[in-house]
Amino acid sequence: MIRLGDQPWLTAPATQAVMAALEAVGGPGCARFVGGCVRNALIGVPVADIDIATTLTPEETDRAIRAAGLKAVPTGIVHGTVTAVLERQPFEITTLRRDVSTDGRNATVAFTDDWAEDAARRDFRLNALYADGDGRVFDPTGEGVADATAGRIVFVGDPETRIREDYLRILRFFRFFAWYGRCEPNAAALEACRTLAPGMGRLSAERVSKELMSLLAAPDPRVAMEAMADAGVLAQILPEAAIGPLFEVAVEQSSDPVIRLMTLCPTDERVVREASARLRFPNATRDRLAAAALAAPFVSLKMNDAEVRVVAYRYGPRAVADAVRRRWTEAPAETATASRLLGLVEAWQRPAMPVGGRELARLGVEPGPETGRLLKAFEESWIADDFPSNGHAERLAALVSPPCG
Repeated sequence: MIRLGDQPWLTAPATQAVMAALEAVGGPGCARFVGGCVRNALIGVPVADIDIATTLTPEETDRAIRAAGLKAVPTGIVHGTVTAVLERQPFEITTLRRDVSTDGRNATVAFTDDWAEDAARRDFRLNALYADGDGRVFDPTGEGVADATAGRIVFVGDPETRIREDYLRILRFFRFFAWYGRCEPNAAALEACRTLAPGMGRLSAERVSKELMSLLAAPDPRVAMEAMADAGVLAQILPEAAIGPLFEVAVEQSSDPVIRLMTLCPTDERVVREASARLRFPNATRDRLAAAALAAPFVSLKMNDAEVRVVAYRYGPRAVADAVRRRWTEAPAETATASRLLGLVEAWQRPAMPVGGRELARLGVEPGPETGRLLKAFEESWIADDFPSNGHAERLAALVSPPCG
């Protein structure tokens, strides 16, 4: 039997305490680690989350955790999930399940004590892996270990059946391929994704955008994105996107998924905002995409230092830095120039306007439209002179009382 190698998370006191709490109620073998932690341990990838499957019912799980003096959180008890928290480490514990009915978005489940039934409802064979507290690996599909070590992403059973249970699995296929694939995408999976891509329209925008951004965050998502475009999946979720040379270069230059996304979309603020609203990107992502698109027409790798400061003042340093990175994808040989501009804009502190209505009032200007006009004129003059740090009173006075003749 295959065993996991030396895994600090497996032997950690907190992990062992949670497993002991479950086995104190359900007996030896009632709980196994499942999914990503087992898969990643097998292939030498860091483990972030520790998920546990158990034959205990959710109520029994909750009681077992509390009886051991641990914190139990009913994070998804209707679907069989209770989270144990120990030493600030969450352990998501889910009762073995089988699907009773599905609608392509949500599933009605029944609890079971059959490990094979639980494996049969999972998405990919490399995710249908289990390991006990001693690290012994269980592979109910018979192919999960081989898939994980070979970098194959293959659905459990019939691909179309798995996708019709939850259409998000289309995007999960490409995301897992981006992160773990090391061979050609599975042909049967691709065909099923192509055939059923329109079904993604019933998914929530938040689920779709989360999967997309996670895919783009992979070390090298290019093959996965190209396969997704070829299968017609990308057009379903982001019709504005076009995979081309800029995206290819962006992947090499930056690991930032937002930068990579920028190179898929046009530099059109309206288009970017519409796409962001449709996919319900987080506000920070939406605003960043829109600001970079707005700044892009005014950003060039040929800017001098003063021009950089002007555009950074008008559109914000972050937007200008993002626009510079996009320009860099258009001219990848200009690494030294792009690096200099990025260093300049990222180090620059946007100065505050040094005068306001109070200073105008001292010069006898009554509050009203004239105040706004004069302040705007001052600001434009101050910007044009590269933000001088002194002489503000004289500059403002000259605007209020321009010299005769």
